[in-house]
Formats: sequence, C-alpha cells, structure tokens
Amino acid sequence: MSLLSALRHPIVAAPMAGGPSTPALVSAVSTAGGLGFLAAGMIDAGRLAADIAEVRARTDRPFGVNLFLPATGAVDEAAIRAYADRLTPQAGQHGVTLGEPVGGDDGYPDKLAMLLADPVPVVSFVFGLPDRAAVAALRERGTEVWATVTRPAAATAAAALGVHAVVVQGTEAGGHRGGLPDDDDYGLLPLLRLVAAGCEVPLVAAGGIVDGPGVAAVLAAGAAAAQLGTAFLRCPEAGTSPMHRAAVASSEPTALTRAYTGKRARGVVNDFLRRHDAAAPAGYPQVLHLTRPLLAAARRDGDASVPNLWAGQAHPLARDLPAAELVAEVSADARHALVSAAERATRRG
Repeated sequence: MSLLSALRHPIVAAPMAGGPSTPALVSAVSTAGGLGFLAAGMIDAGRLAADIAEVRARTDRPFGVNLFLPATGAVDEAAIRAYADRLTPQAGQHGVTLGEPVGGDDGYPDKLAMLLADPVPVVSFVFGLPDRAAVAALRERGTEVWATVTRPAAATAAAALGVHAVVVQGTEAGGHRGGLPDDDDYGLLPLLRLVAAGCEVPLVAAGGIVDGPGVAAVLAAGAAAAQLGTAFLRCPEAGTSPMHRAAVASSEPTALTRAYTGKRARGVVNDFLRRHDAAAPAGYPQVLHLTRPLLAAARRDGDASVPNLWAGQAHPLARDLPAAELVAEVSADARHALVSAAERATRRG
C-alpha cells in the first residue's frame, strides 16, 4: 500500500535539481494535501540534511527526497574533448574557463547512508533503478520507495525490486530523462497505458502535465497521481531564477538535448541549444562539469541565450500562483474535467 492513497489531492511536486525545489515549495505542496519532493541531485549530504530539517520545521505532512543514481558505463573521452574545444571560445567570451569533465557519483553513498540513518517518508530514484539491497534497506526503515521509468520493461523490473510506486515519465517532461538509457521517446499516455497493462504497483504519471485537464487525463489512463514540475516553476516558493521564470512564461518551443549535461533533458530552446545540440556527446556527469562554469557565468551576465532553461512541453500553461493555491485549483479542475468527460461519454452512449 502506497501513501498515494492517503493524499488529499493526487498531485506530486516533481523534484527539480538546481534550485527550484526549495524546502518552502516542498512543504507548501505537502501541507496543501499533495506530496512535495526535495531534489537531492547536485548537492551534498550536509545540504540535503539541512533541507530535510527545514521541511520538517515547516510541515508535519509526508514529503519525499529524490536521489540521482550514479552513472555507469564508459564515455567517449575523445568526443568530450572535441566538445570542450568547441565550447572554449564561448567560455572565453564570458571570462571563464571550462570545468574539468570528471565523472563522479553525486555523493550517492553518503546521501543514501544519511537517509537510512534519518529516514524520510518517501525516497525516489532517477537515472536507472536502485539495487535490491537499497530498496530493502529503505523499506526496513519504513521509507516508501519509488522508481522512475521511461520504458515498459523498466517498470516491470522496478516492480520486481519491491518498490511501492513507479513514476512513469513521458518524453514531454521538462528536465532530465529519468530512466536509462535516456533515448526512449515514449509519449506519456502510450507509455502509461503500456505500463498499466503489466504493472500492479501504483503509477505516478509525469511529463507535460501542468493543469487540471492534464491530471484528469492521466488519472483516467490508470495513474494514481500526477507528478508536476514545470507547473510549480512560477510559484513564489520555488527557487526558480528570474531568467528561468521568464522562459517558462514565454511561448518558445522546447527540445531534448545533451548540450548542457551529456544526458538528454528538455528545455526552452535558446541559442546555445540550437548551436551545440547536434555536436553534444553523451557523457553524464562529465559534460555537466565541463559546462557548469560557462552556464554560471552566462547567468551572472544576464545572458539568457546560454543557460539551460528546463521546462516541459506545456510550459506556456504554467501559472504564477502560490503553491497551495495551485494544488487546490489543479485538483478542482481535474475533478471538473473528469465529471465533464463522463457526462459527454454518457450522452454519446
């Protein structure tokens, strides 16, 4: 049994690494009757512990923590060096040197150990599936375990590990593709139906959902809840930068690219994405470390043509509302959409 069944609203705030998923946003969503998630990616265990403490100080409702699983497999070092050569002049224009394209595990062992020592209600995983030992250890401590998938076979494998829920992420989602490999191109509704046909654990649908009708669609398709990320980027509680907020509020198209991190992720199209997407190699986190100084300098300089501006395909529908209001309105709109759809189906029957 998942705590999803106990939520007042079937809405999960997606974990968004890099700043947007603040303790204030997480606690506001959970207090409002949804489920907020801290993003543990790209921070250390000490920062994660502080964020967890702040969420606990703000709410007594359940919340989750999302972990990046360490990258596995070899990378093409020659391709990464060639990409560095390509980006060097642009870095120079912003007065910085590119970073070292090193690997790393994102501090995963330390963060997992901390979550085992100080359990939280839910831990979810992206960039692959956790090992059976991690799932068992978290379960023993009363933590609910979720896995993120982008293909049907991964959902079957996740269920076999004993997870409590599976996050089904369609290609419409903003930010990084949550599964491995990262080249799956299933849209959310076909993927959700395929997974629902063969998976008995509760499903959380993610990808391009920003409003009530979107939530209604995935509930009707078999999801227990909807996970929204882009929808919360314009909330005052989110740590979204002004540059990023402006991009989300625009009507610019989005695209999937490896140009920023070496792993496919969806963002608003800008000049950097257009110029470098075709040349960008696969190689996470090496490309992430390579580009980080350039992206930071561009943000410092107010140059929106360079940084990653993660957003899902439906980002123009995102609204500037406090998180609690957004949760309540989206949930109410979802109920209305489901009732209206049922009435239309009945009339036609």
